[in-house]
Amino acid sequence: MNRIASLLLAATFIATPALAADPDEGLPLAVTVVNSDGEPIPTATIRHPQEQDRHRVNAITGTWEESELYMLDGSEFPFARGTHIDLEISAPGYVNQPVSYKMRRWRNKLVVQLDELVVADDDILDDSPMIQFARDKPID
Repeated sequence: MNRIASLLLAATFIATPALAADPDEGLPLAVTVVNSDGEPIPTATIRHPQEQDRHRVNAITGTWEESELYMLDGSEFPFARGTHIDLEISAPGYVNQPVSYKMRRWRNKLVVQLDELVVADDDILDDSPMIQFARDKPID
């Protein structure tokens, strides 16, 4: 009796087609953030414009990898083939950069180079008049 039951159970698994997920959805995207010398930026963050969370890159490799995002309304946004994904890349001391990427079926790897933020000496106002507040005025 056990042998018959196990054969029926095995036949059920063999005869039932496996329900596979869509192979074109949930594709991984790897974004590597580097500086002008090609070195990874360990403090970089990546964010979708309609998402609240910022995703930090790996501090050693400068890479962030994901196959879906969770939007503000709680919905899932799986990365599917042919989808355009907009991302905002930022890091302290660097100019923020928006990026748009179209997902492919294979090898979705993106390298983003951030330019250093340069502040010219002319931007610093040394000769500007100081506005005093009540706490800054000397007491007589």
